Formats: sequence, C-alpha cells, structure tokens
Amino acid sequence: MTNGANGAIPGFGEIAELLRRSTVLIHSGGRGSGSGVIWSSNGRLVTNAHVVRSTRPTVQLWDGREFEASVYSRDALRDLAQLRINARDLPAATAADSSQLRPGELAIAIGNPMGFVGALATGVIHGVGPLRGLGSQSWVQAEVRLAPGNSGGPLADAHGRVVGINTMVAGRLALAIPSNAVRDFLFATPNDGRLGVTLHPAAIPQPAGRSKAFGLVVLEVEPESPAALASLLPGDILLGTEEKRFASLEDLARALQGNGPRVLRLEFLRGDYQRIRRVTVQLGNPLPARSSVAA
Repeated sequence: MTNGANGAIPGFGEIAELLRRSTVLIHSGGRGSGSGVIWSSNGRLVTNAHVVRSTRPTVQLWDGREFEASVYSRDALRDLAQLRINARDLPAATAADSSQLRPGELAIAIGNPMGFVGALATGVIHGVGPLRGLGSQSWVQAEVRLAPGNSGGPLADAHGRVVGINTMVAGRLALAIPSNAVRDFLFATPNDGRLGVTLHPAAIPQPAGRSKAFGLVVLEVEPESPAALASLLPGDILLGTEEKRFASLEDLARALQGNGPRVLRLEFLRGDYQRIRRVTVQLGNPLPARSSVAA
C-alpha cells in the first residue's frame, strides 16, 4: 500500500496513532518479545498464547509505563491468551465484526517486530475462512508484511477497528485470529480442559497405498502442565482419543471440554510411525498423584 493510498483516507495518521496507543509490548521470558491489544480500558489485554511463556509477563504501554501482568485465561488450541494488568482508563481498541470483512479492504497491522516498537504495516484483506492444512479454524488472511514480534498485535480495518489478532505468516499472507473468535474466547463458559501444549497440525506419512493421516505435533510442553505430568514431549504427535481420531484442532478442543477432575486417554506417536502409544492425562483440578506415564 503506497503512501498516496494511505493519504487518500481521511485522518489516516490519527487512526494509526490511536491504534498504536491500543497496542502493547509483551516480554515473557527469553530474548524475544511480542505484541498485545488493550481490549478494555480496565486492564484486559489480548495476545497470542505462544507469546506468553511465563505466568507473570511484563507489559509495556505506548507511554512507556510497565506493568506485571497476570494470565487470566489461555487457550493454546486457538492460540489466544487473556492478560490483566492493574491499570484503569487505558486507550482500548474497538473491535469490528470480522464476518463482515471482504477481500480487497484495507488492512492495518501494528506490532513490535524486531524491537521496533509501534511499527505499522498496511495491505489488503485477501479472504476470511479456513486454510488447507490448518483444520477448520477460520483465519483473516491479509497481504500484510509481518515479522517476529508482530504476533499478538492487532490487524485492523481502515477505521482502526480490530478485525483480528496477528498470529503467523503462511507464504506471503499474514494470518490473524478473527475478532469474533476472540470475543468467543473472552466470554466462553468455564472450561478447565487444558493440556498445556503448543500444537501444529500436520499430515502424517502412512504405509504405501494409504493416504496420510492427520496429527497434531507437540511443539512445546509447559512445565507442570497436564501434558508434562503425563510425560508427553515435544515432537510427539497426537492422533486422537481411544474413541475417535482427530481431523482438526477443534476435535481436540471438544475432547478437552468440561470441568472438574477427569481423565482423557490419548493416542500418539513418538519416533516410530508404526507404533501407536497411549497415555492417560489428568484434566481439571490437579491431584496429588502424578498422571500416568506415556507408554
């Protein structure tokens, strides 16, 4: 998007500045950092789950103030996290209805890539919907240039209203979690079904003559999480439960739903694609005993 195109939008500079003020810088362990969005003026923030690597991340506002945040809720499957900071009268962003987006609309991304705080990128919306290889989850797809550090920041329309949370890059497209999915996450009914893993969908090779199977590759395991207590490791591939194979991330989300102490029996692969392993994971309120070891 050229400067001339930007200049054709009345008040574009003011729109971009307001969006910058609603964007935060998040430090959460390690050398890297990410972005987040001020969702409400009373201290509620939204970012990607993969940006938050500690229970007490540090949040820096546009005016330089820093706060220690608490992780209020987290959904690794949707890659969303809700943070809270002890602050009031913050410049909250305005969310738009992502279902109304159309290809060709202007897209504005704000983030903190490579240490550049409040960096702005513009482009156009490419589409909204699922992408092949990423399950049935819907994505806002935009031709906007993103870099490490943009994750968790806002993707907005020409009016500065947030239409998605920037999450990853696929080819030349930026992928953002739609704002409507963020609303669902924030106002979801209580659900303590949490594995504590970061996952990526993948096609699993099969013996000759058989089509590839769907699996969820474990990229990270949070310490002391249900997955860690069950001895699941990075590199393991989740196939499904004893009753049903997974065909999408949503299948695992449905299997995790519920409240209170309960167990989930998972089938997975580790190293050998021919040997299916099984593990019992304890969900809900933690018990003193350690969960069953992956076998």
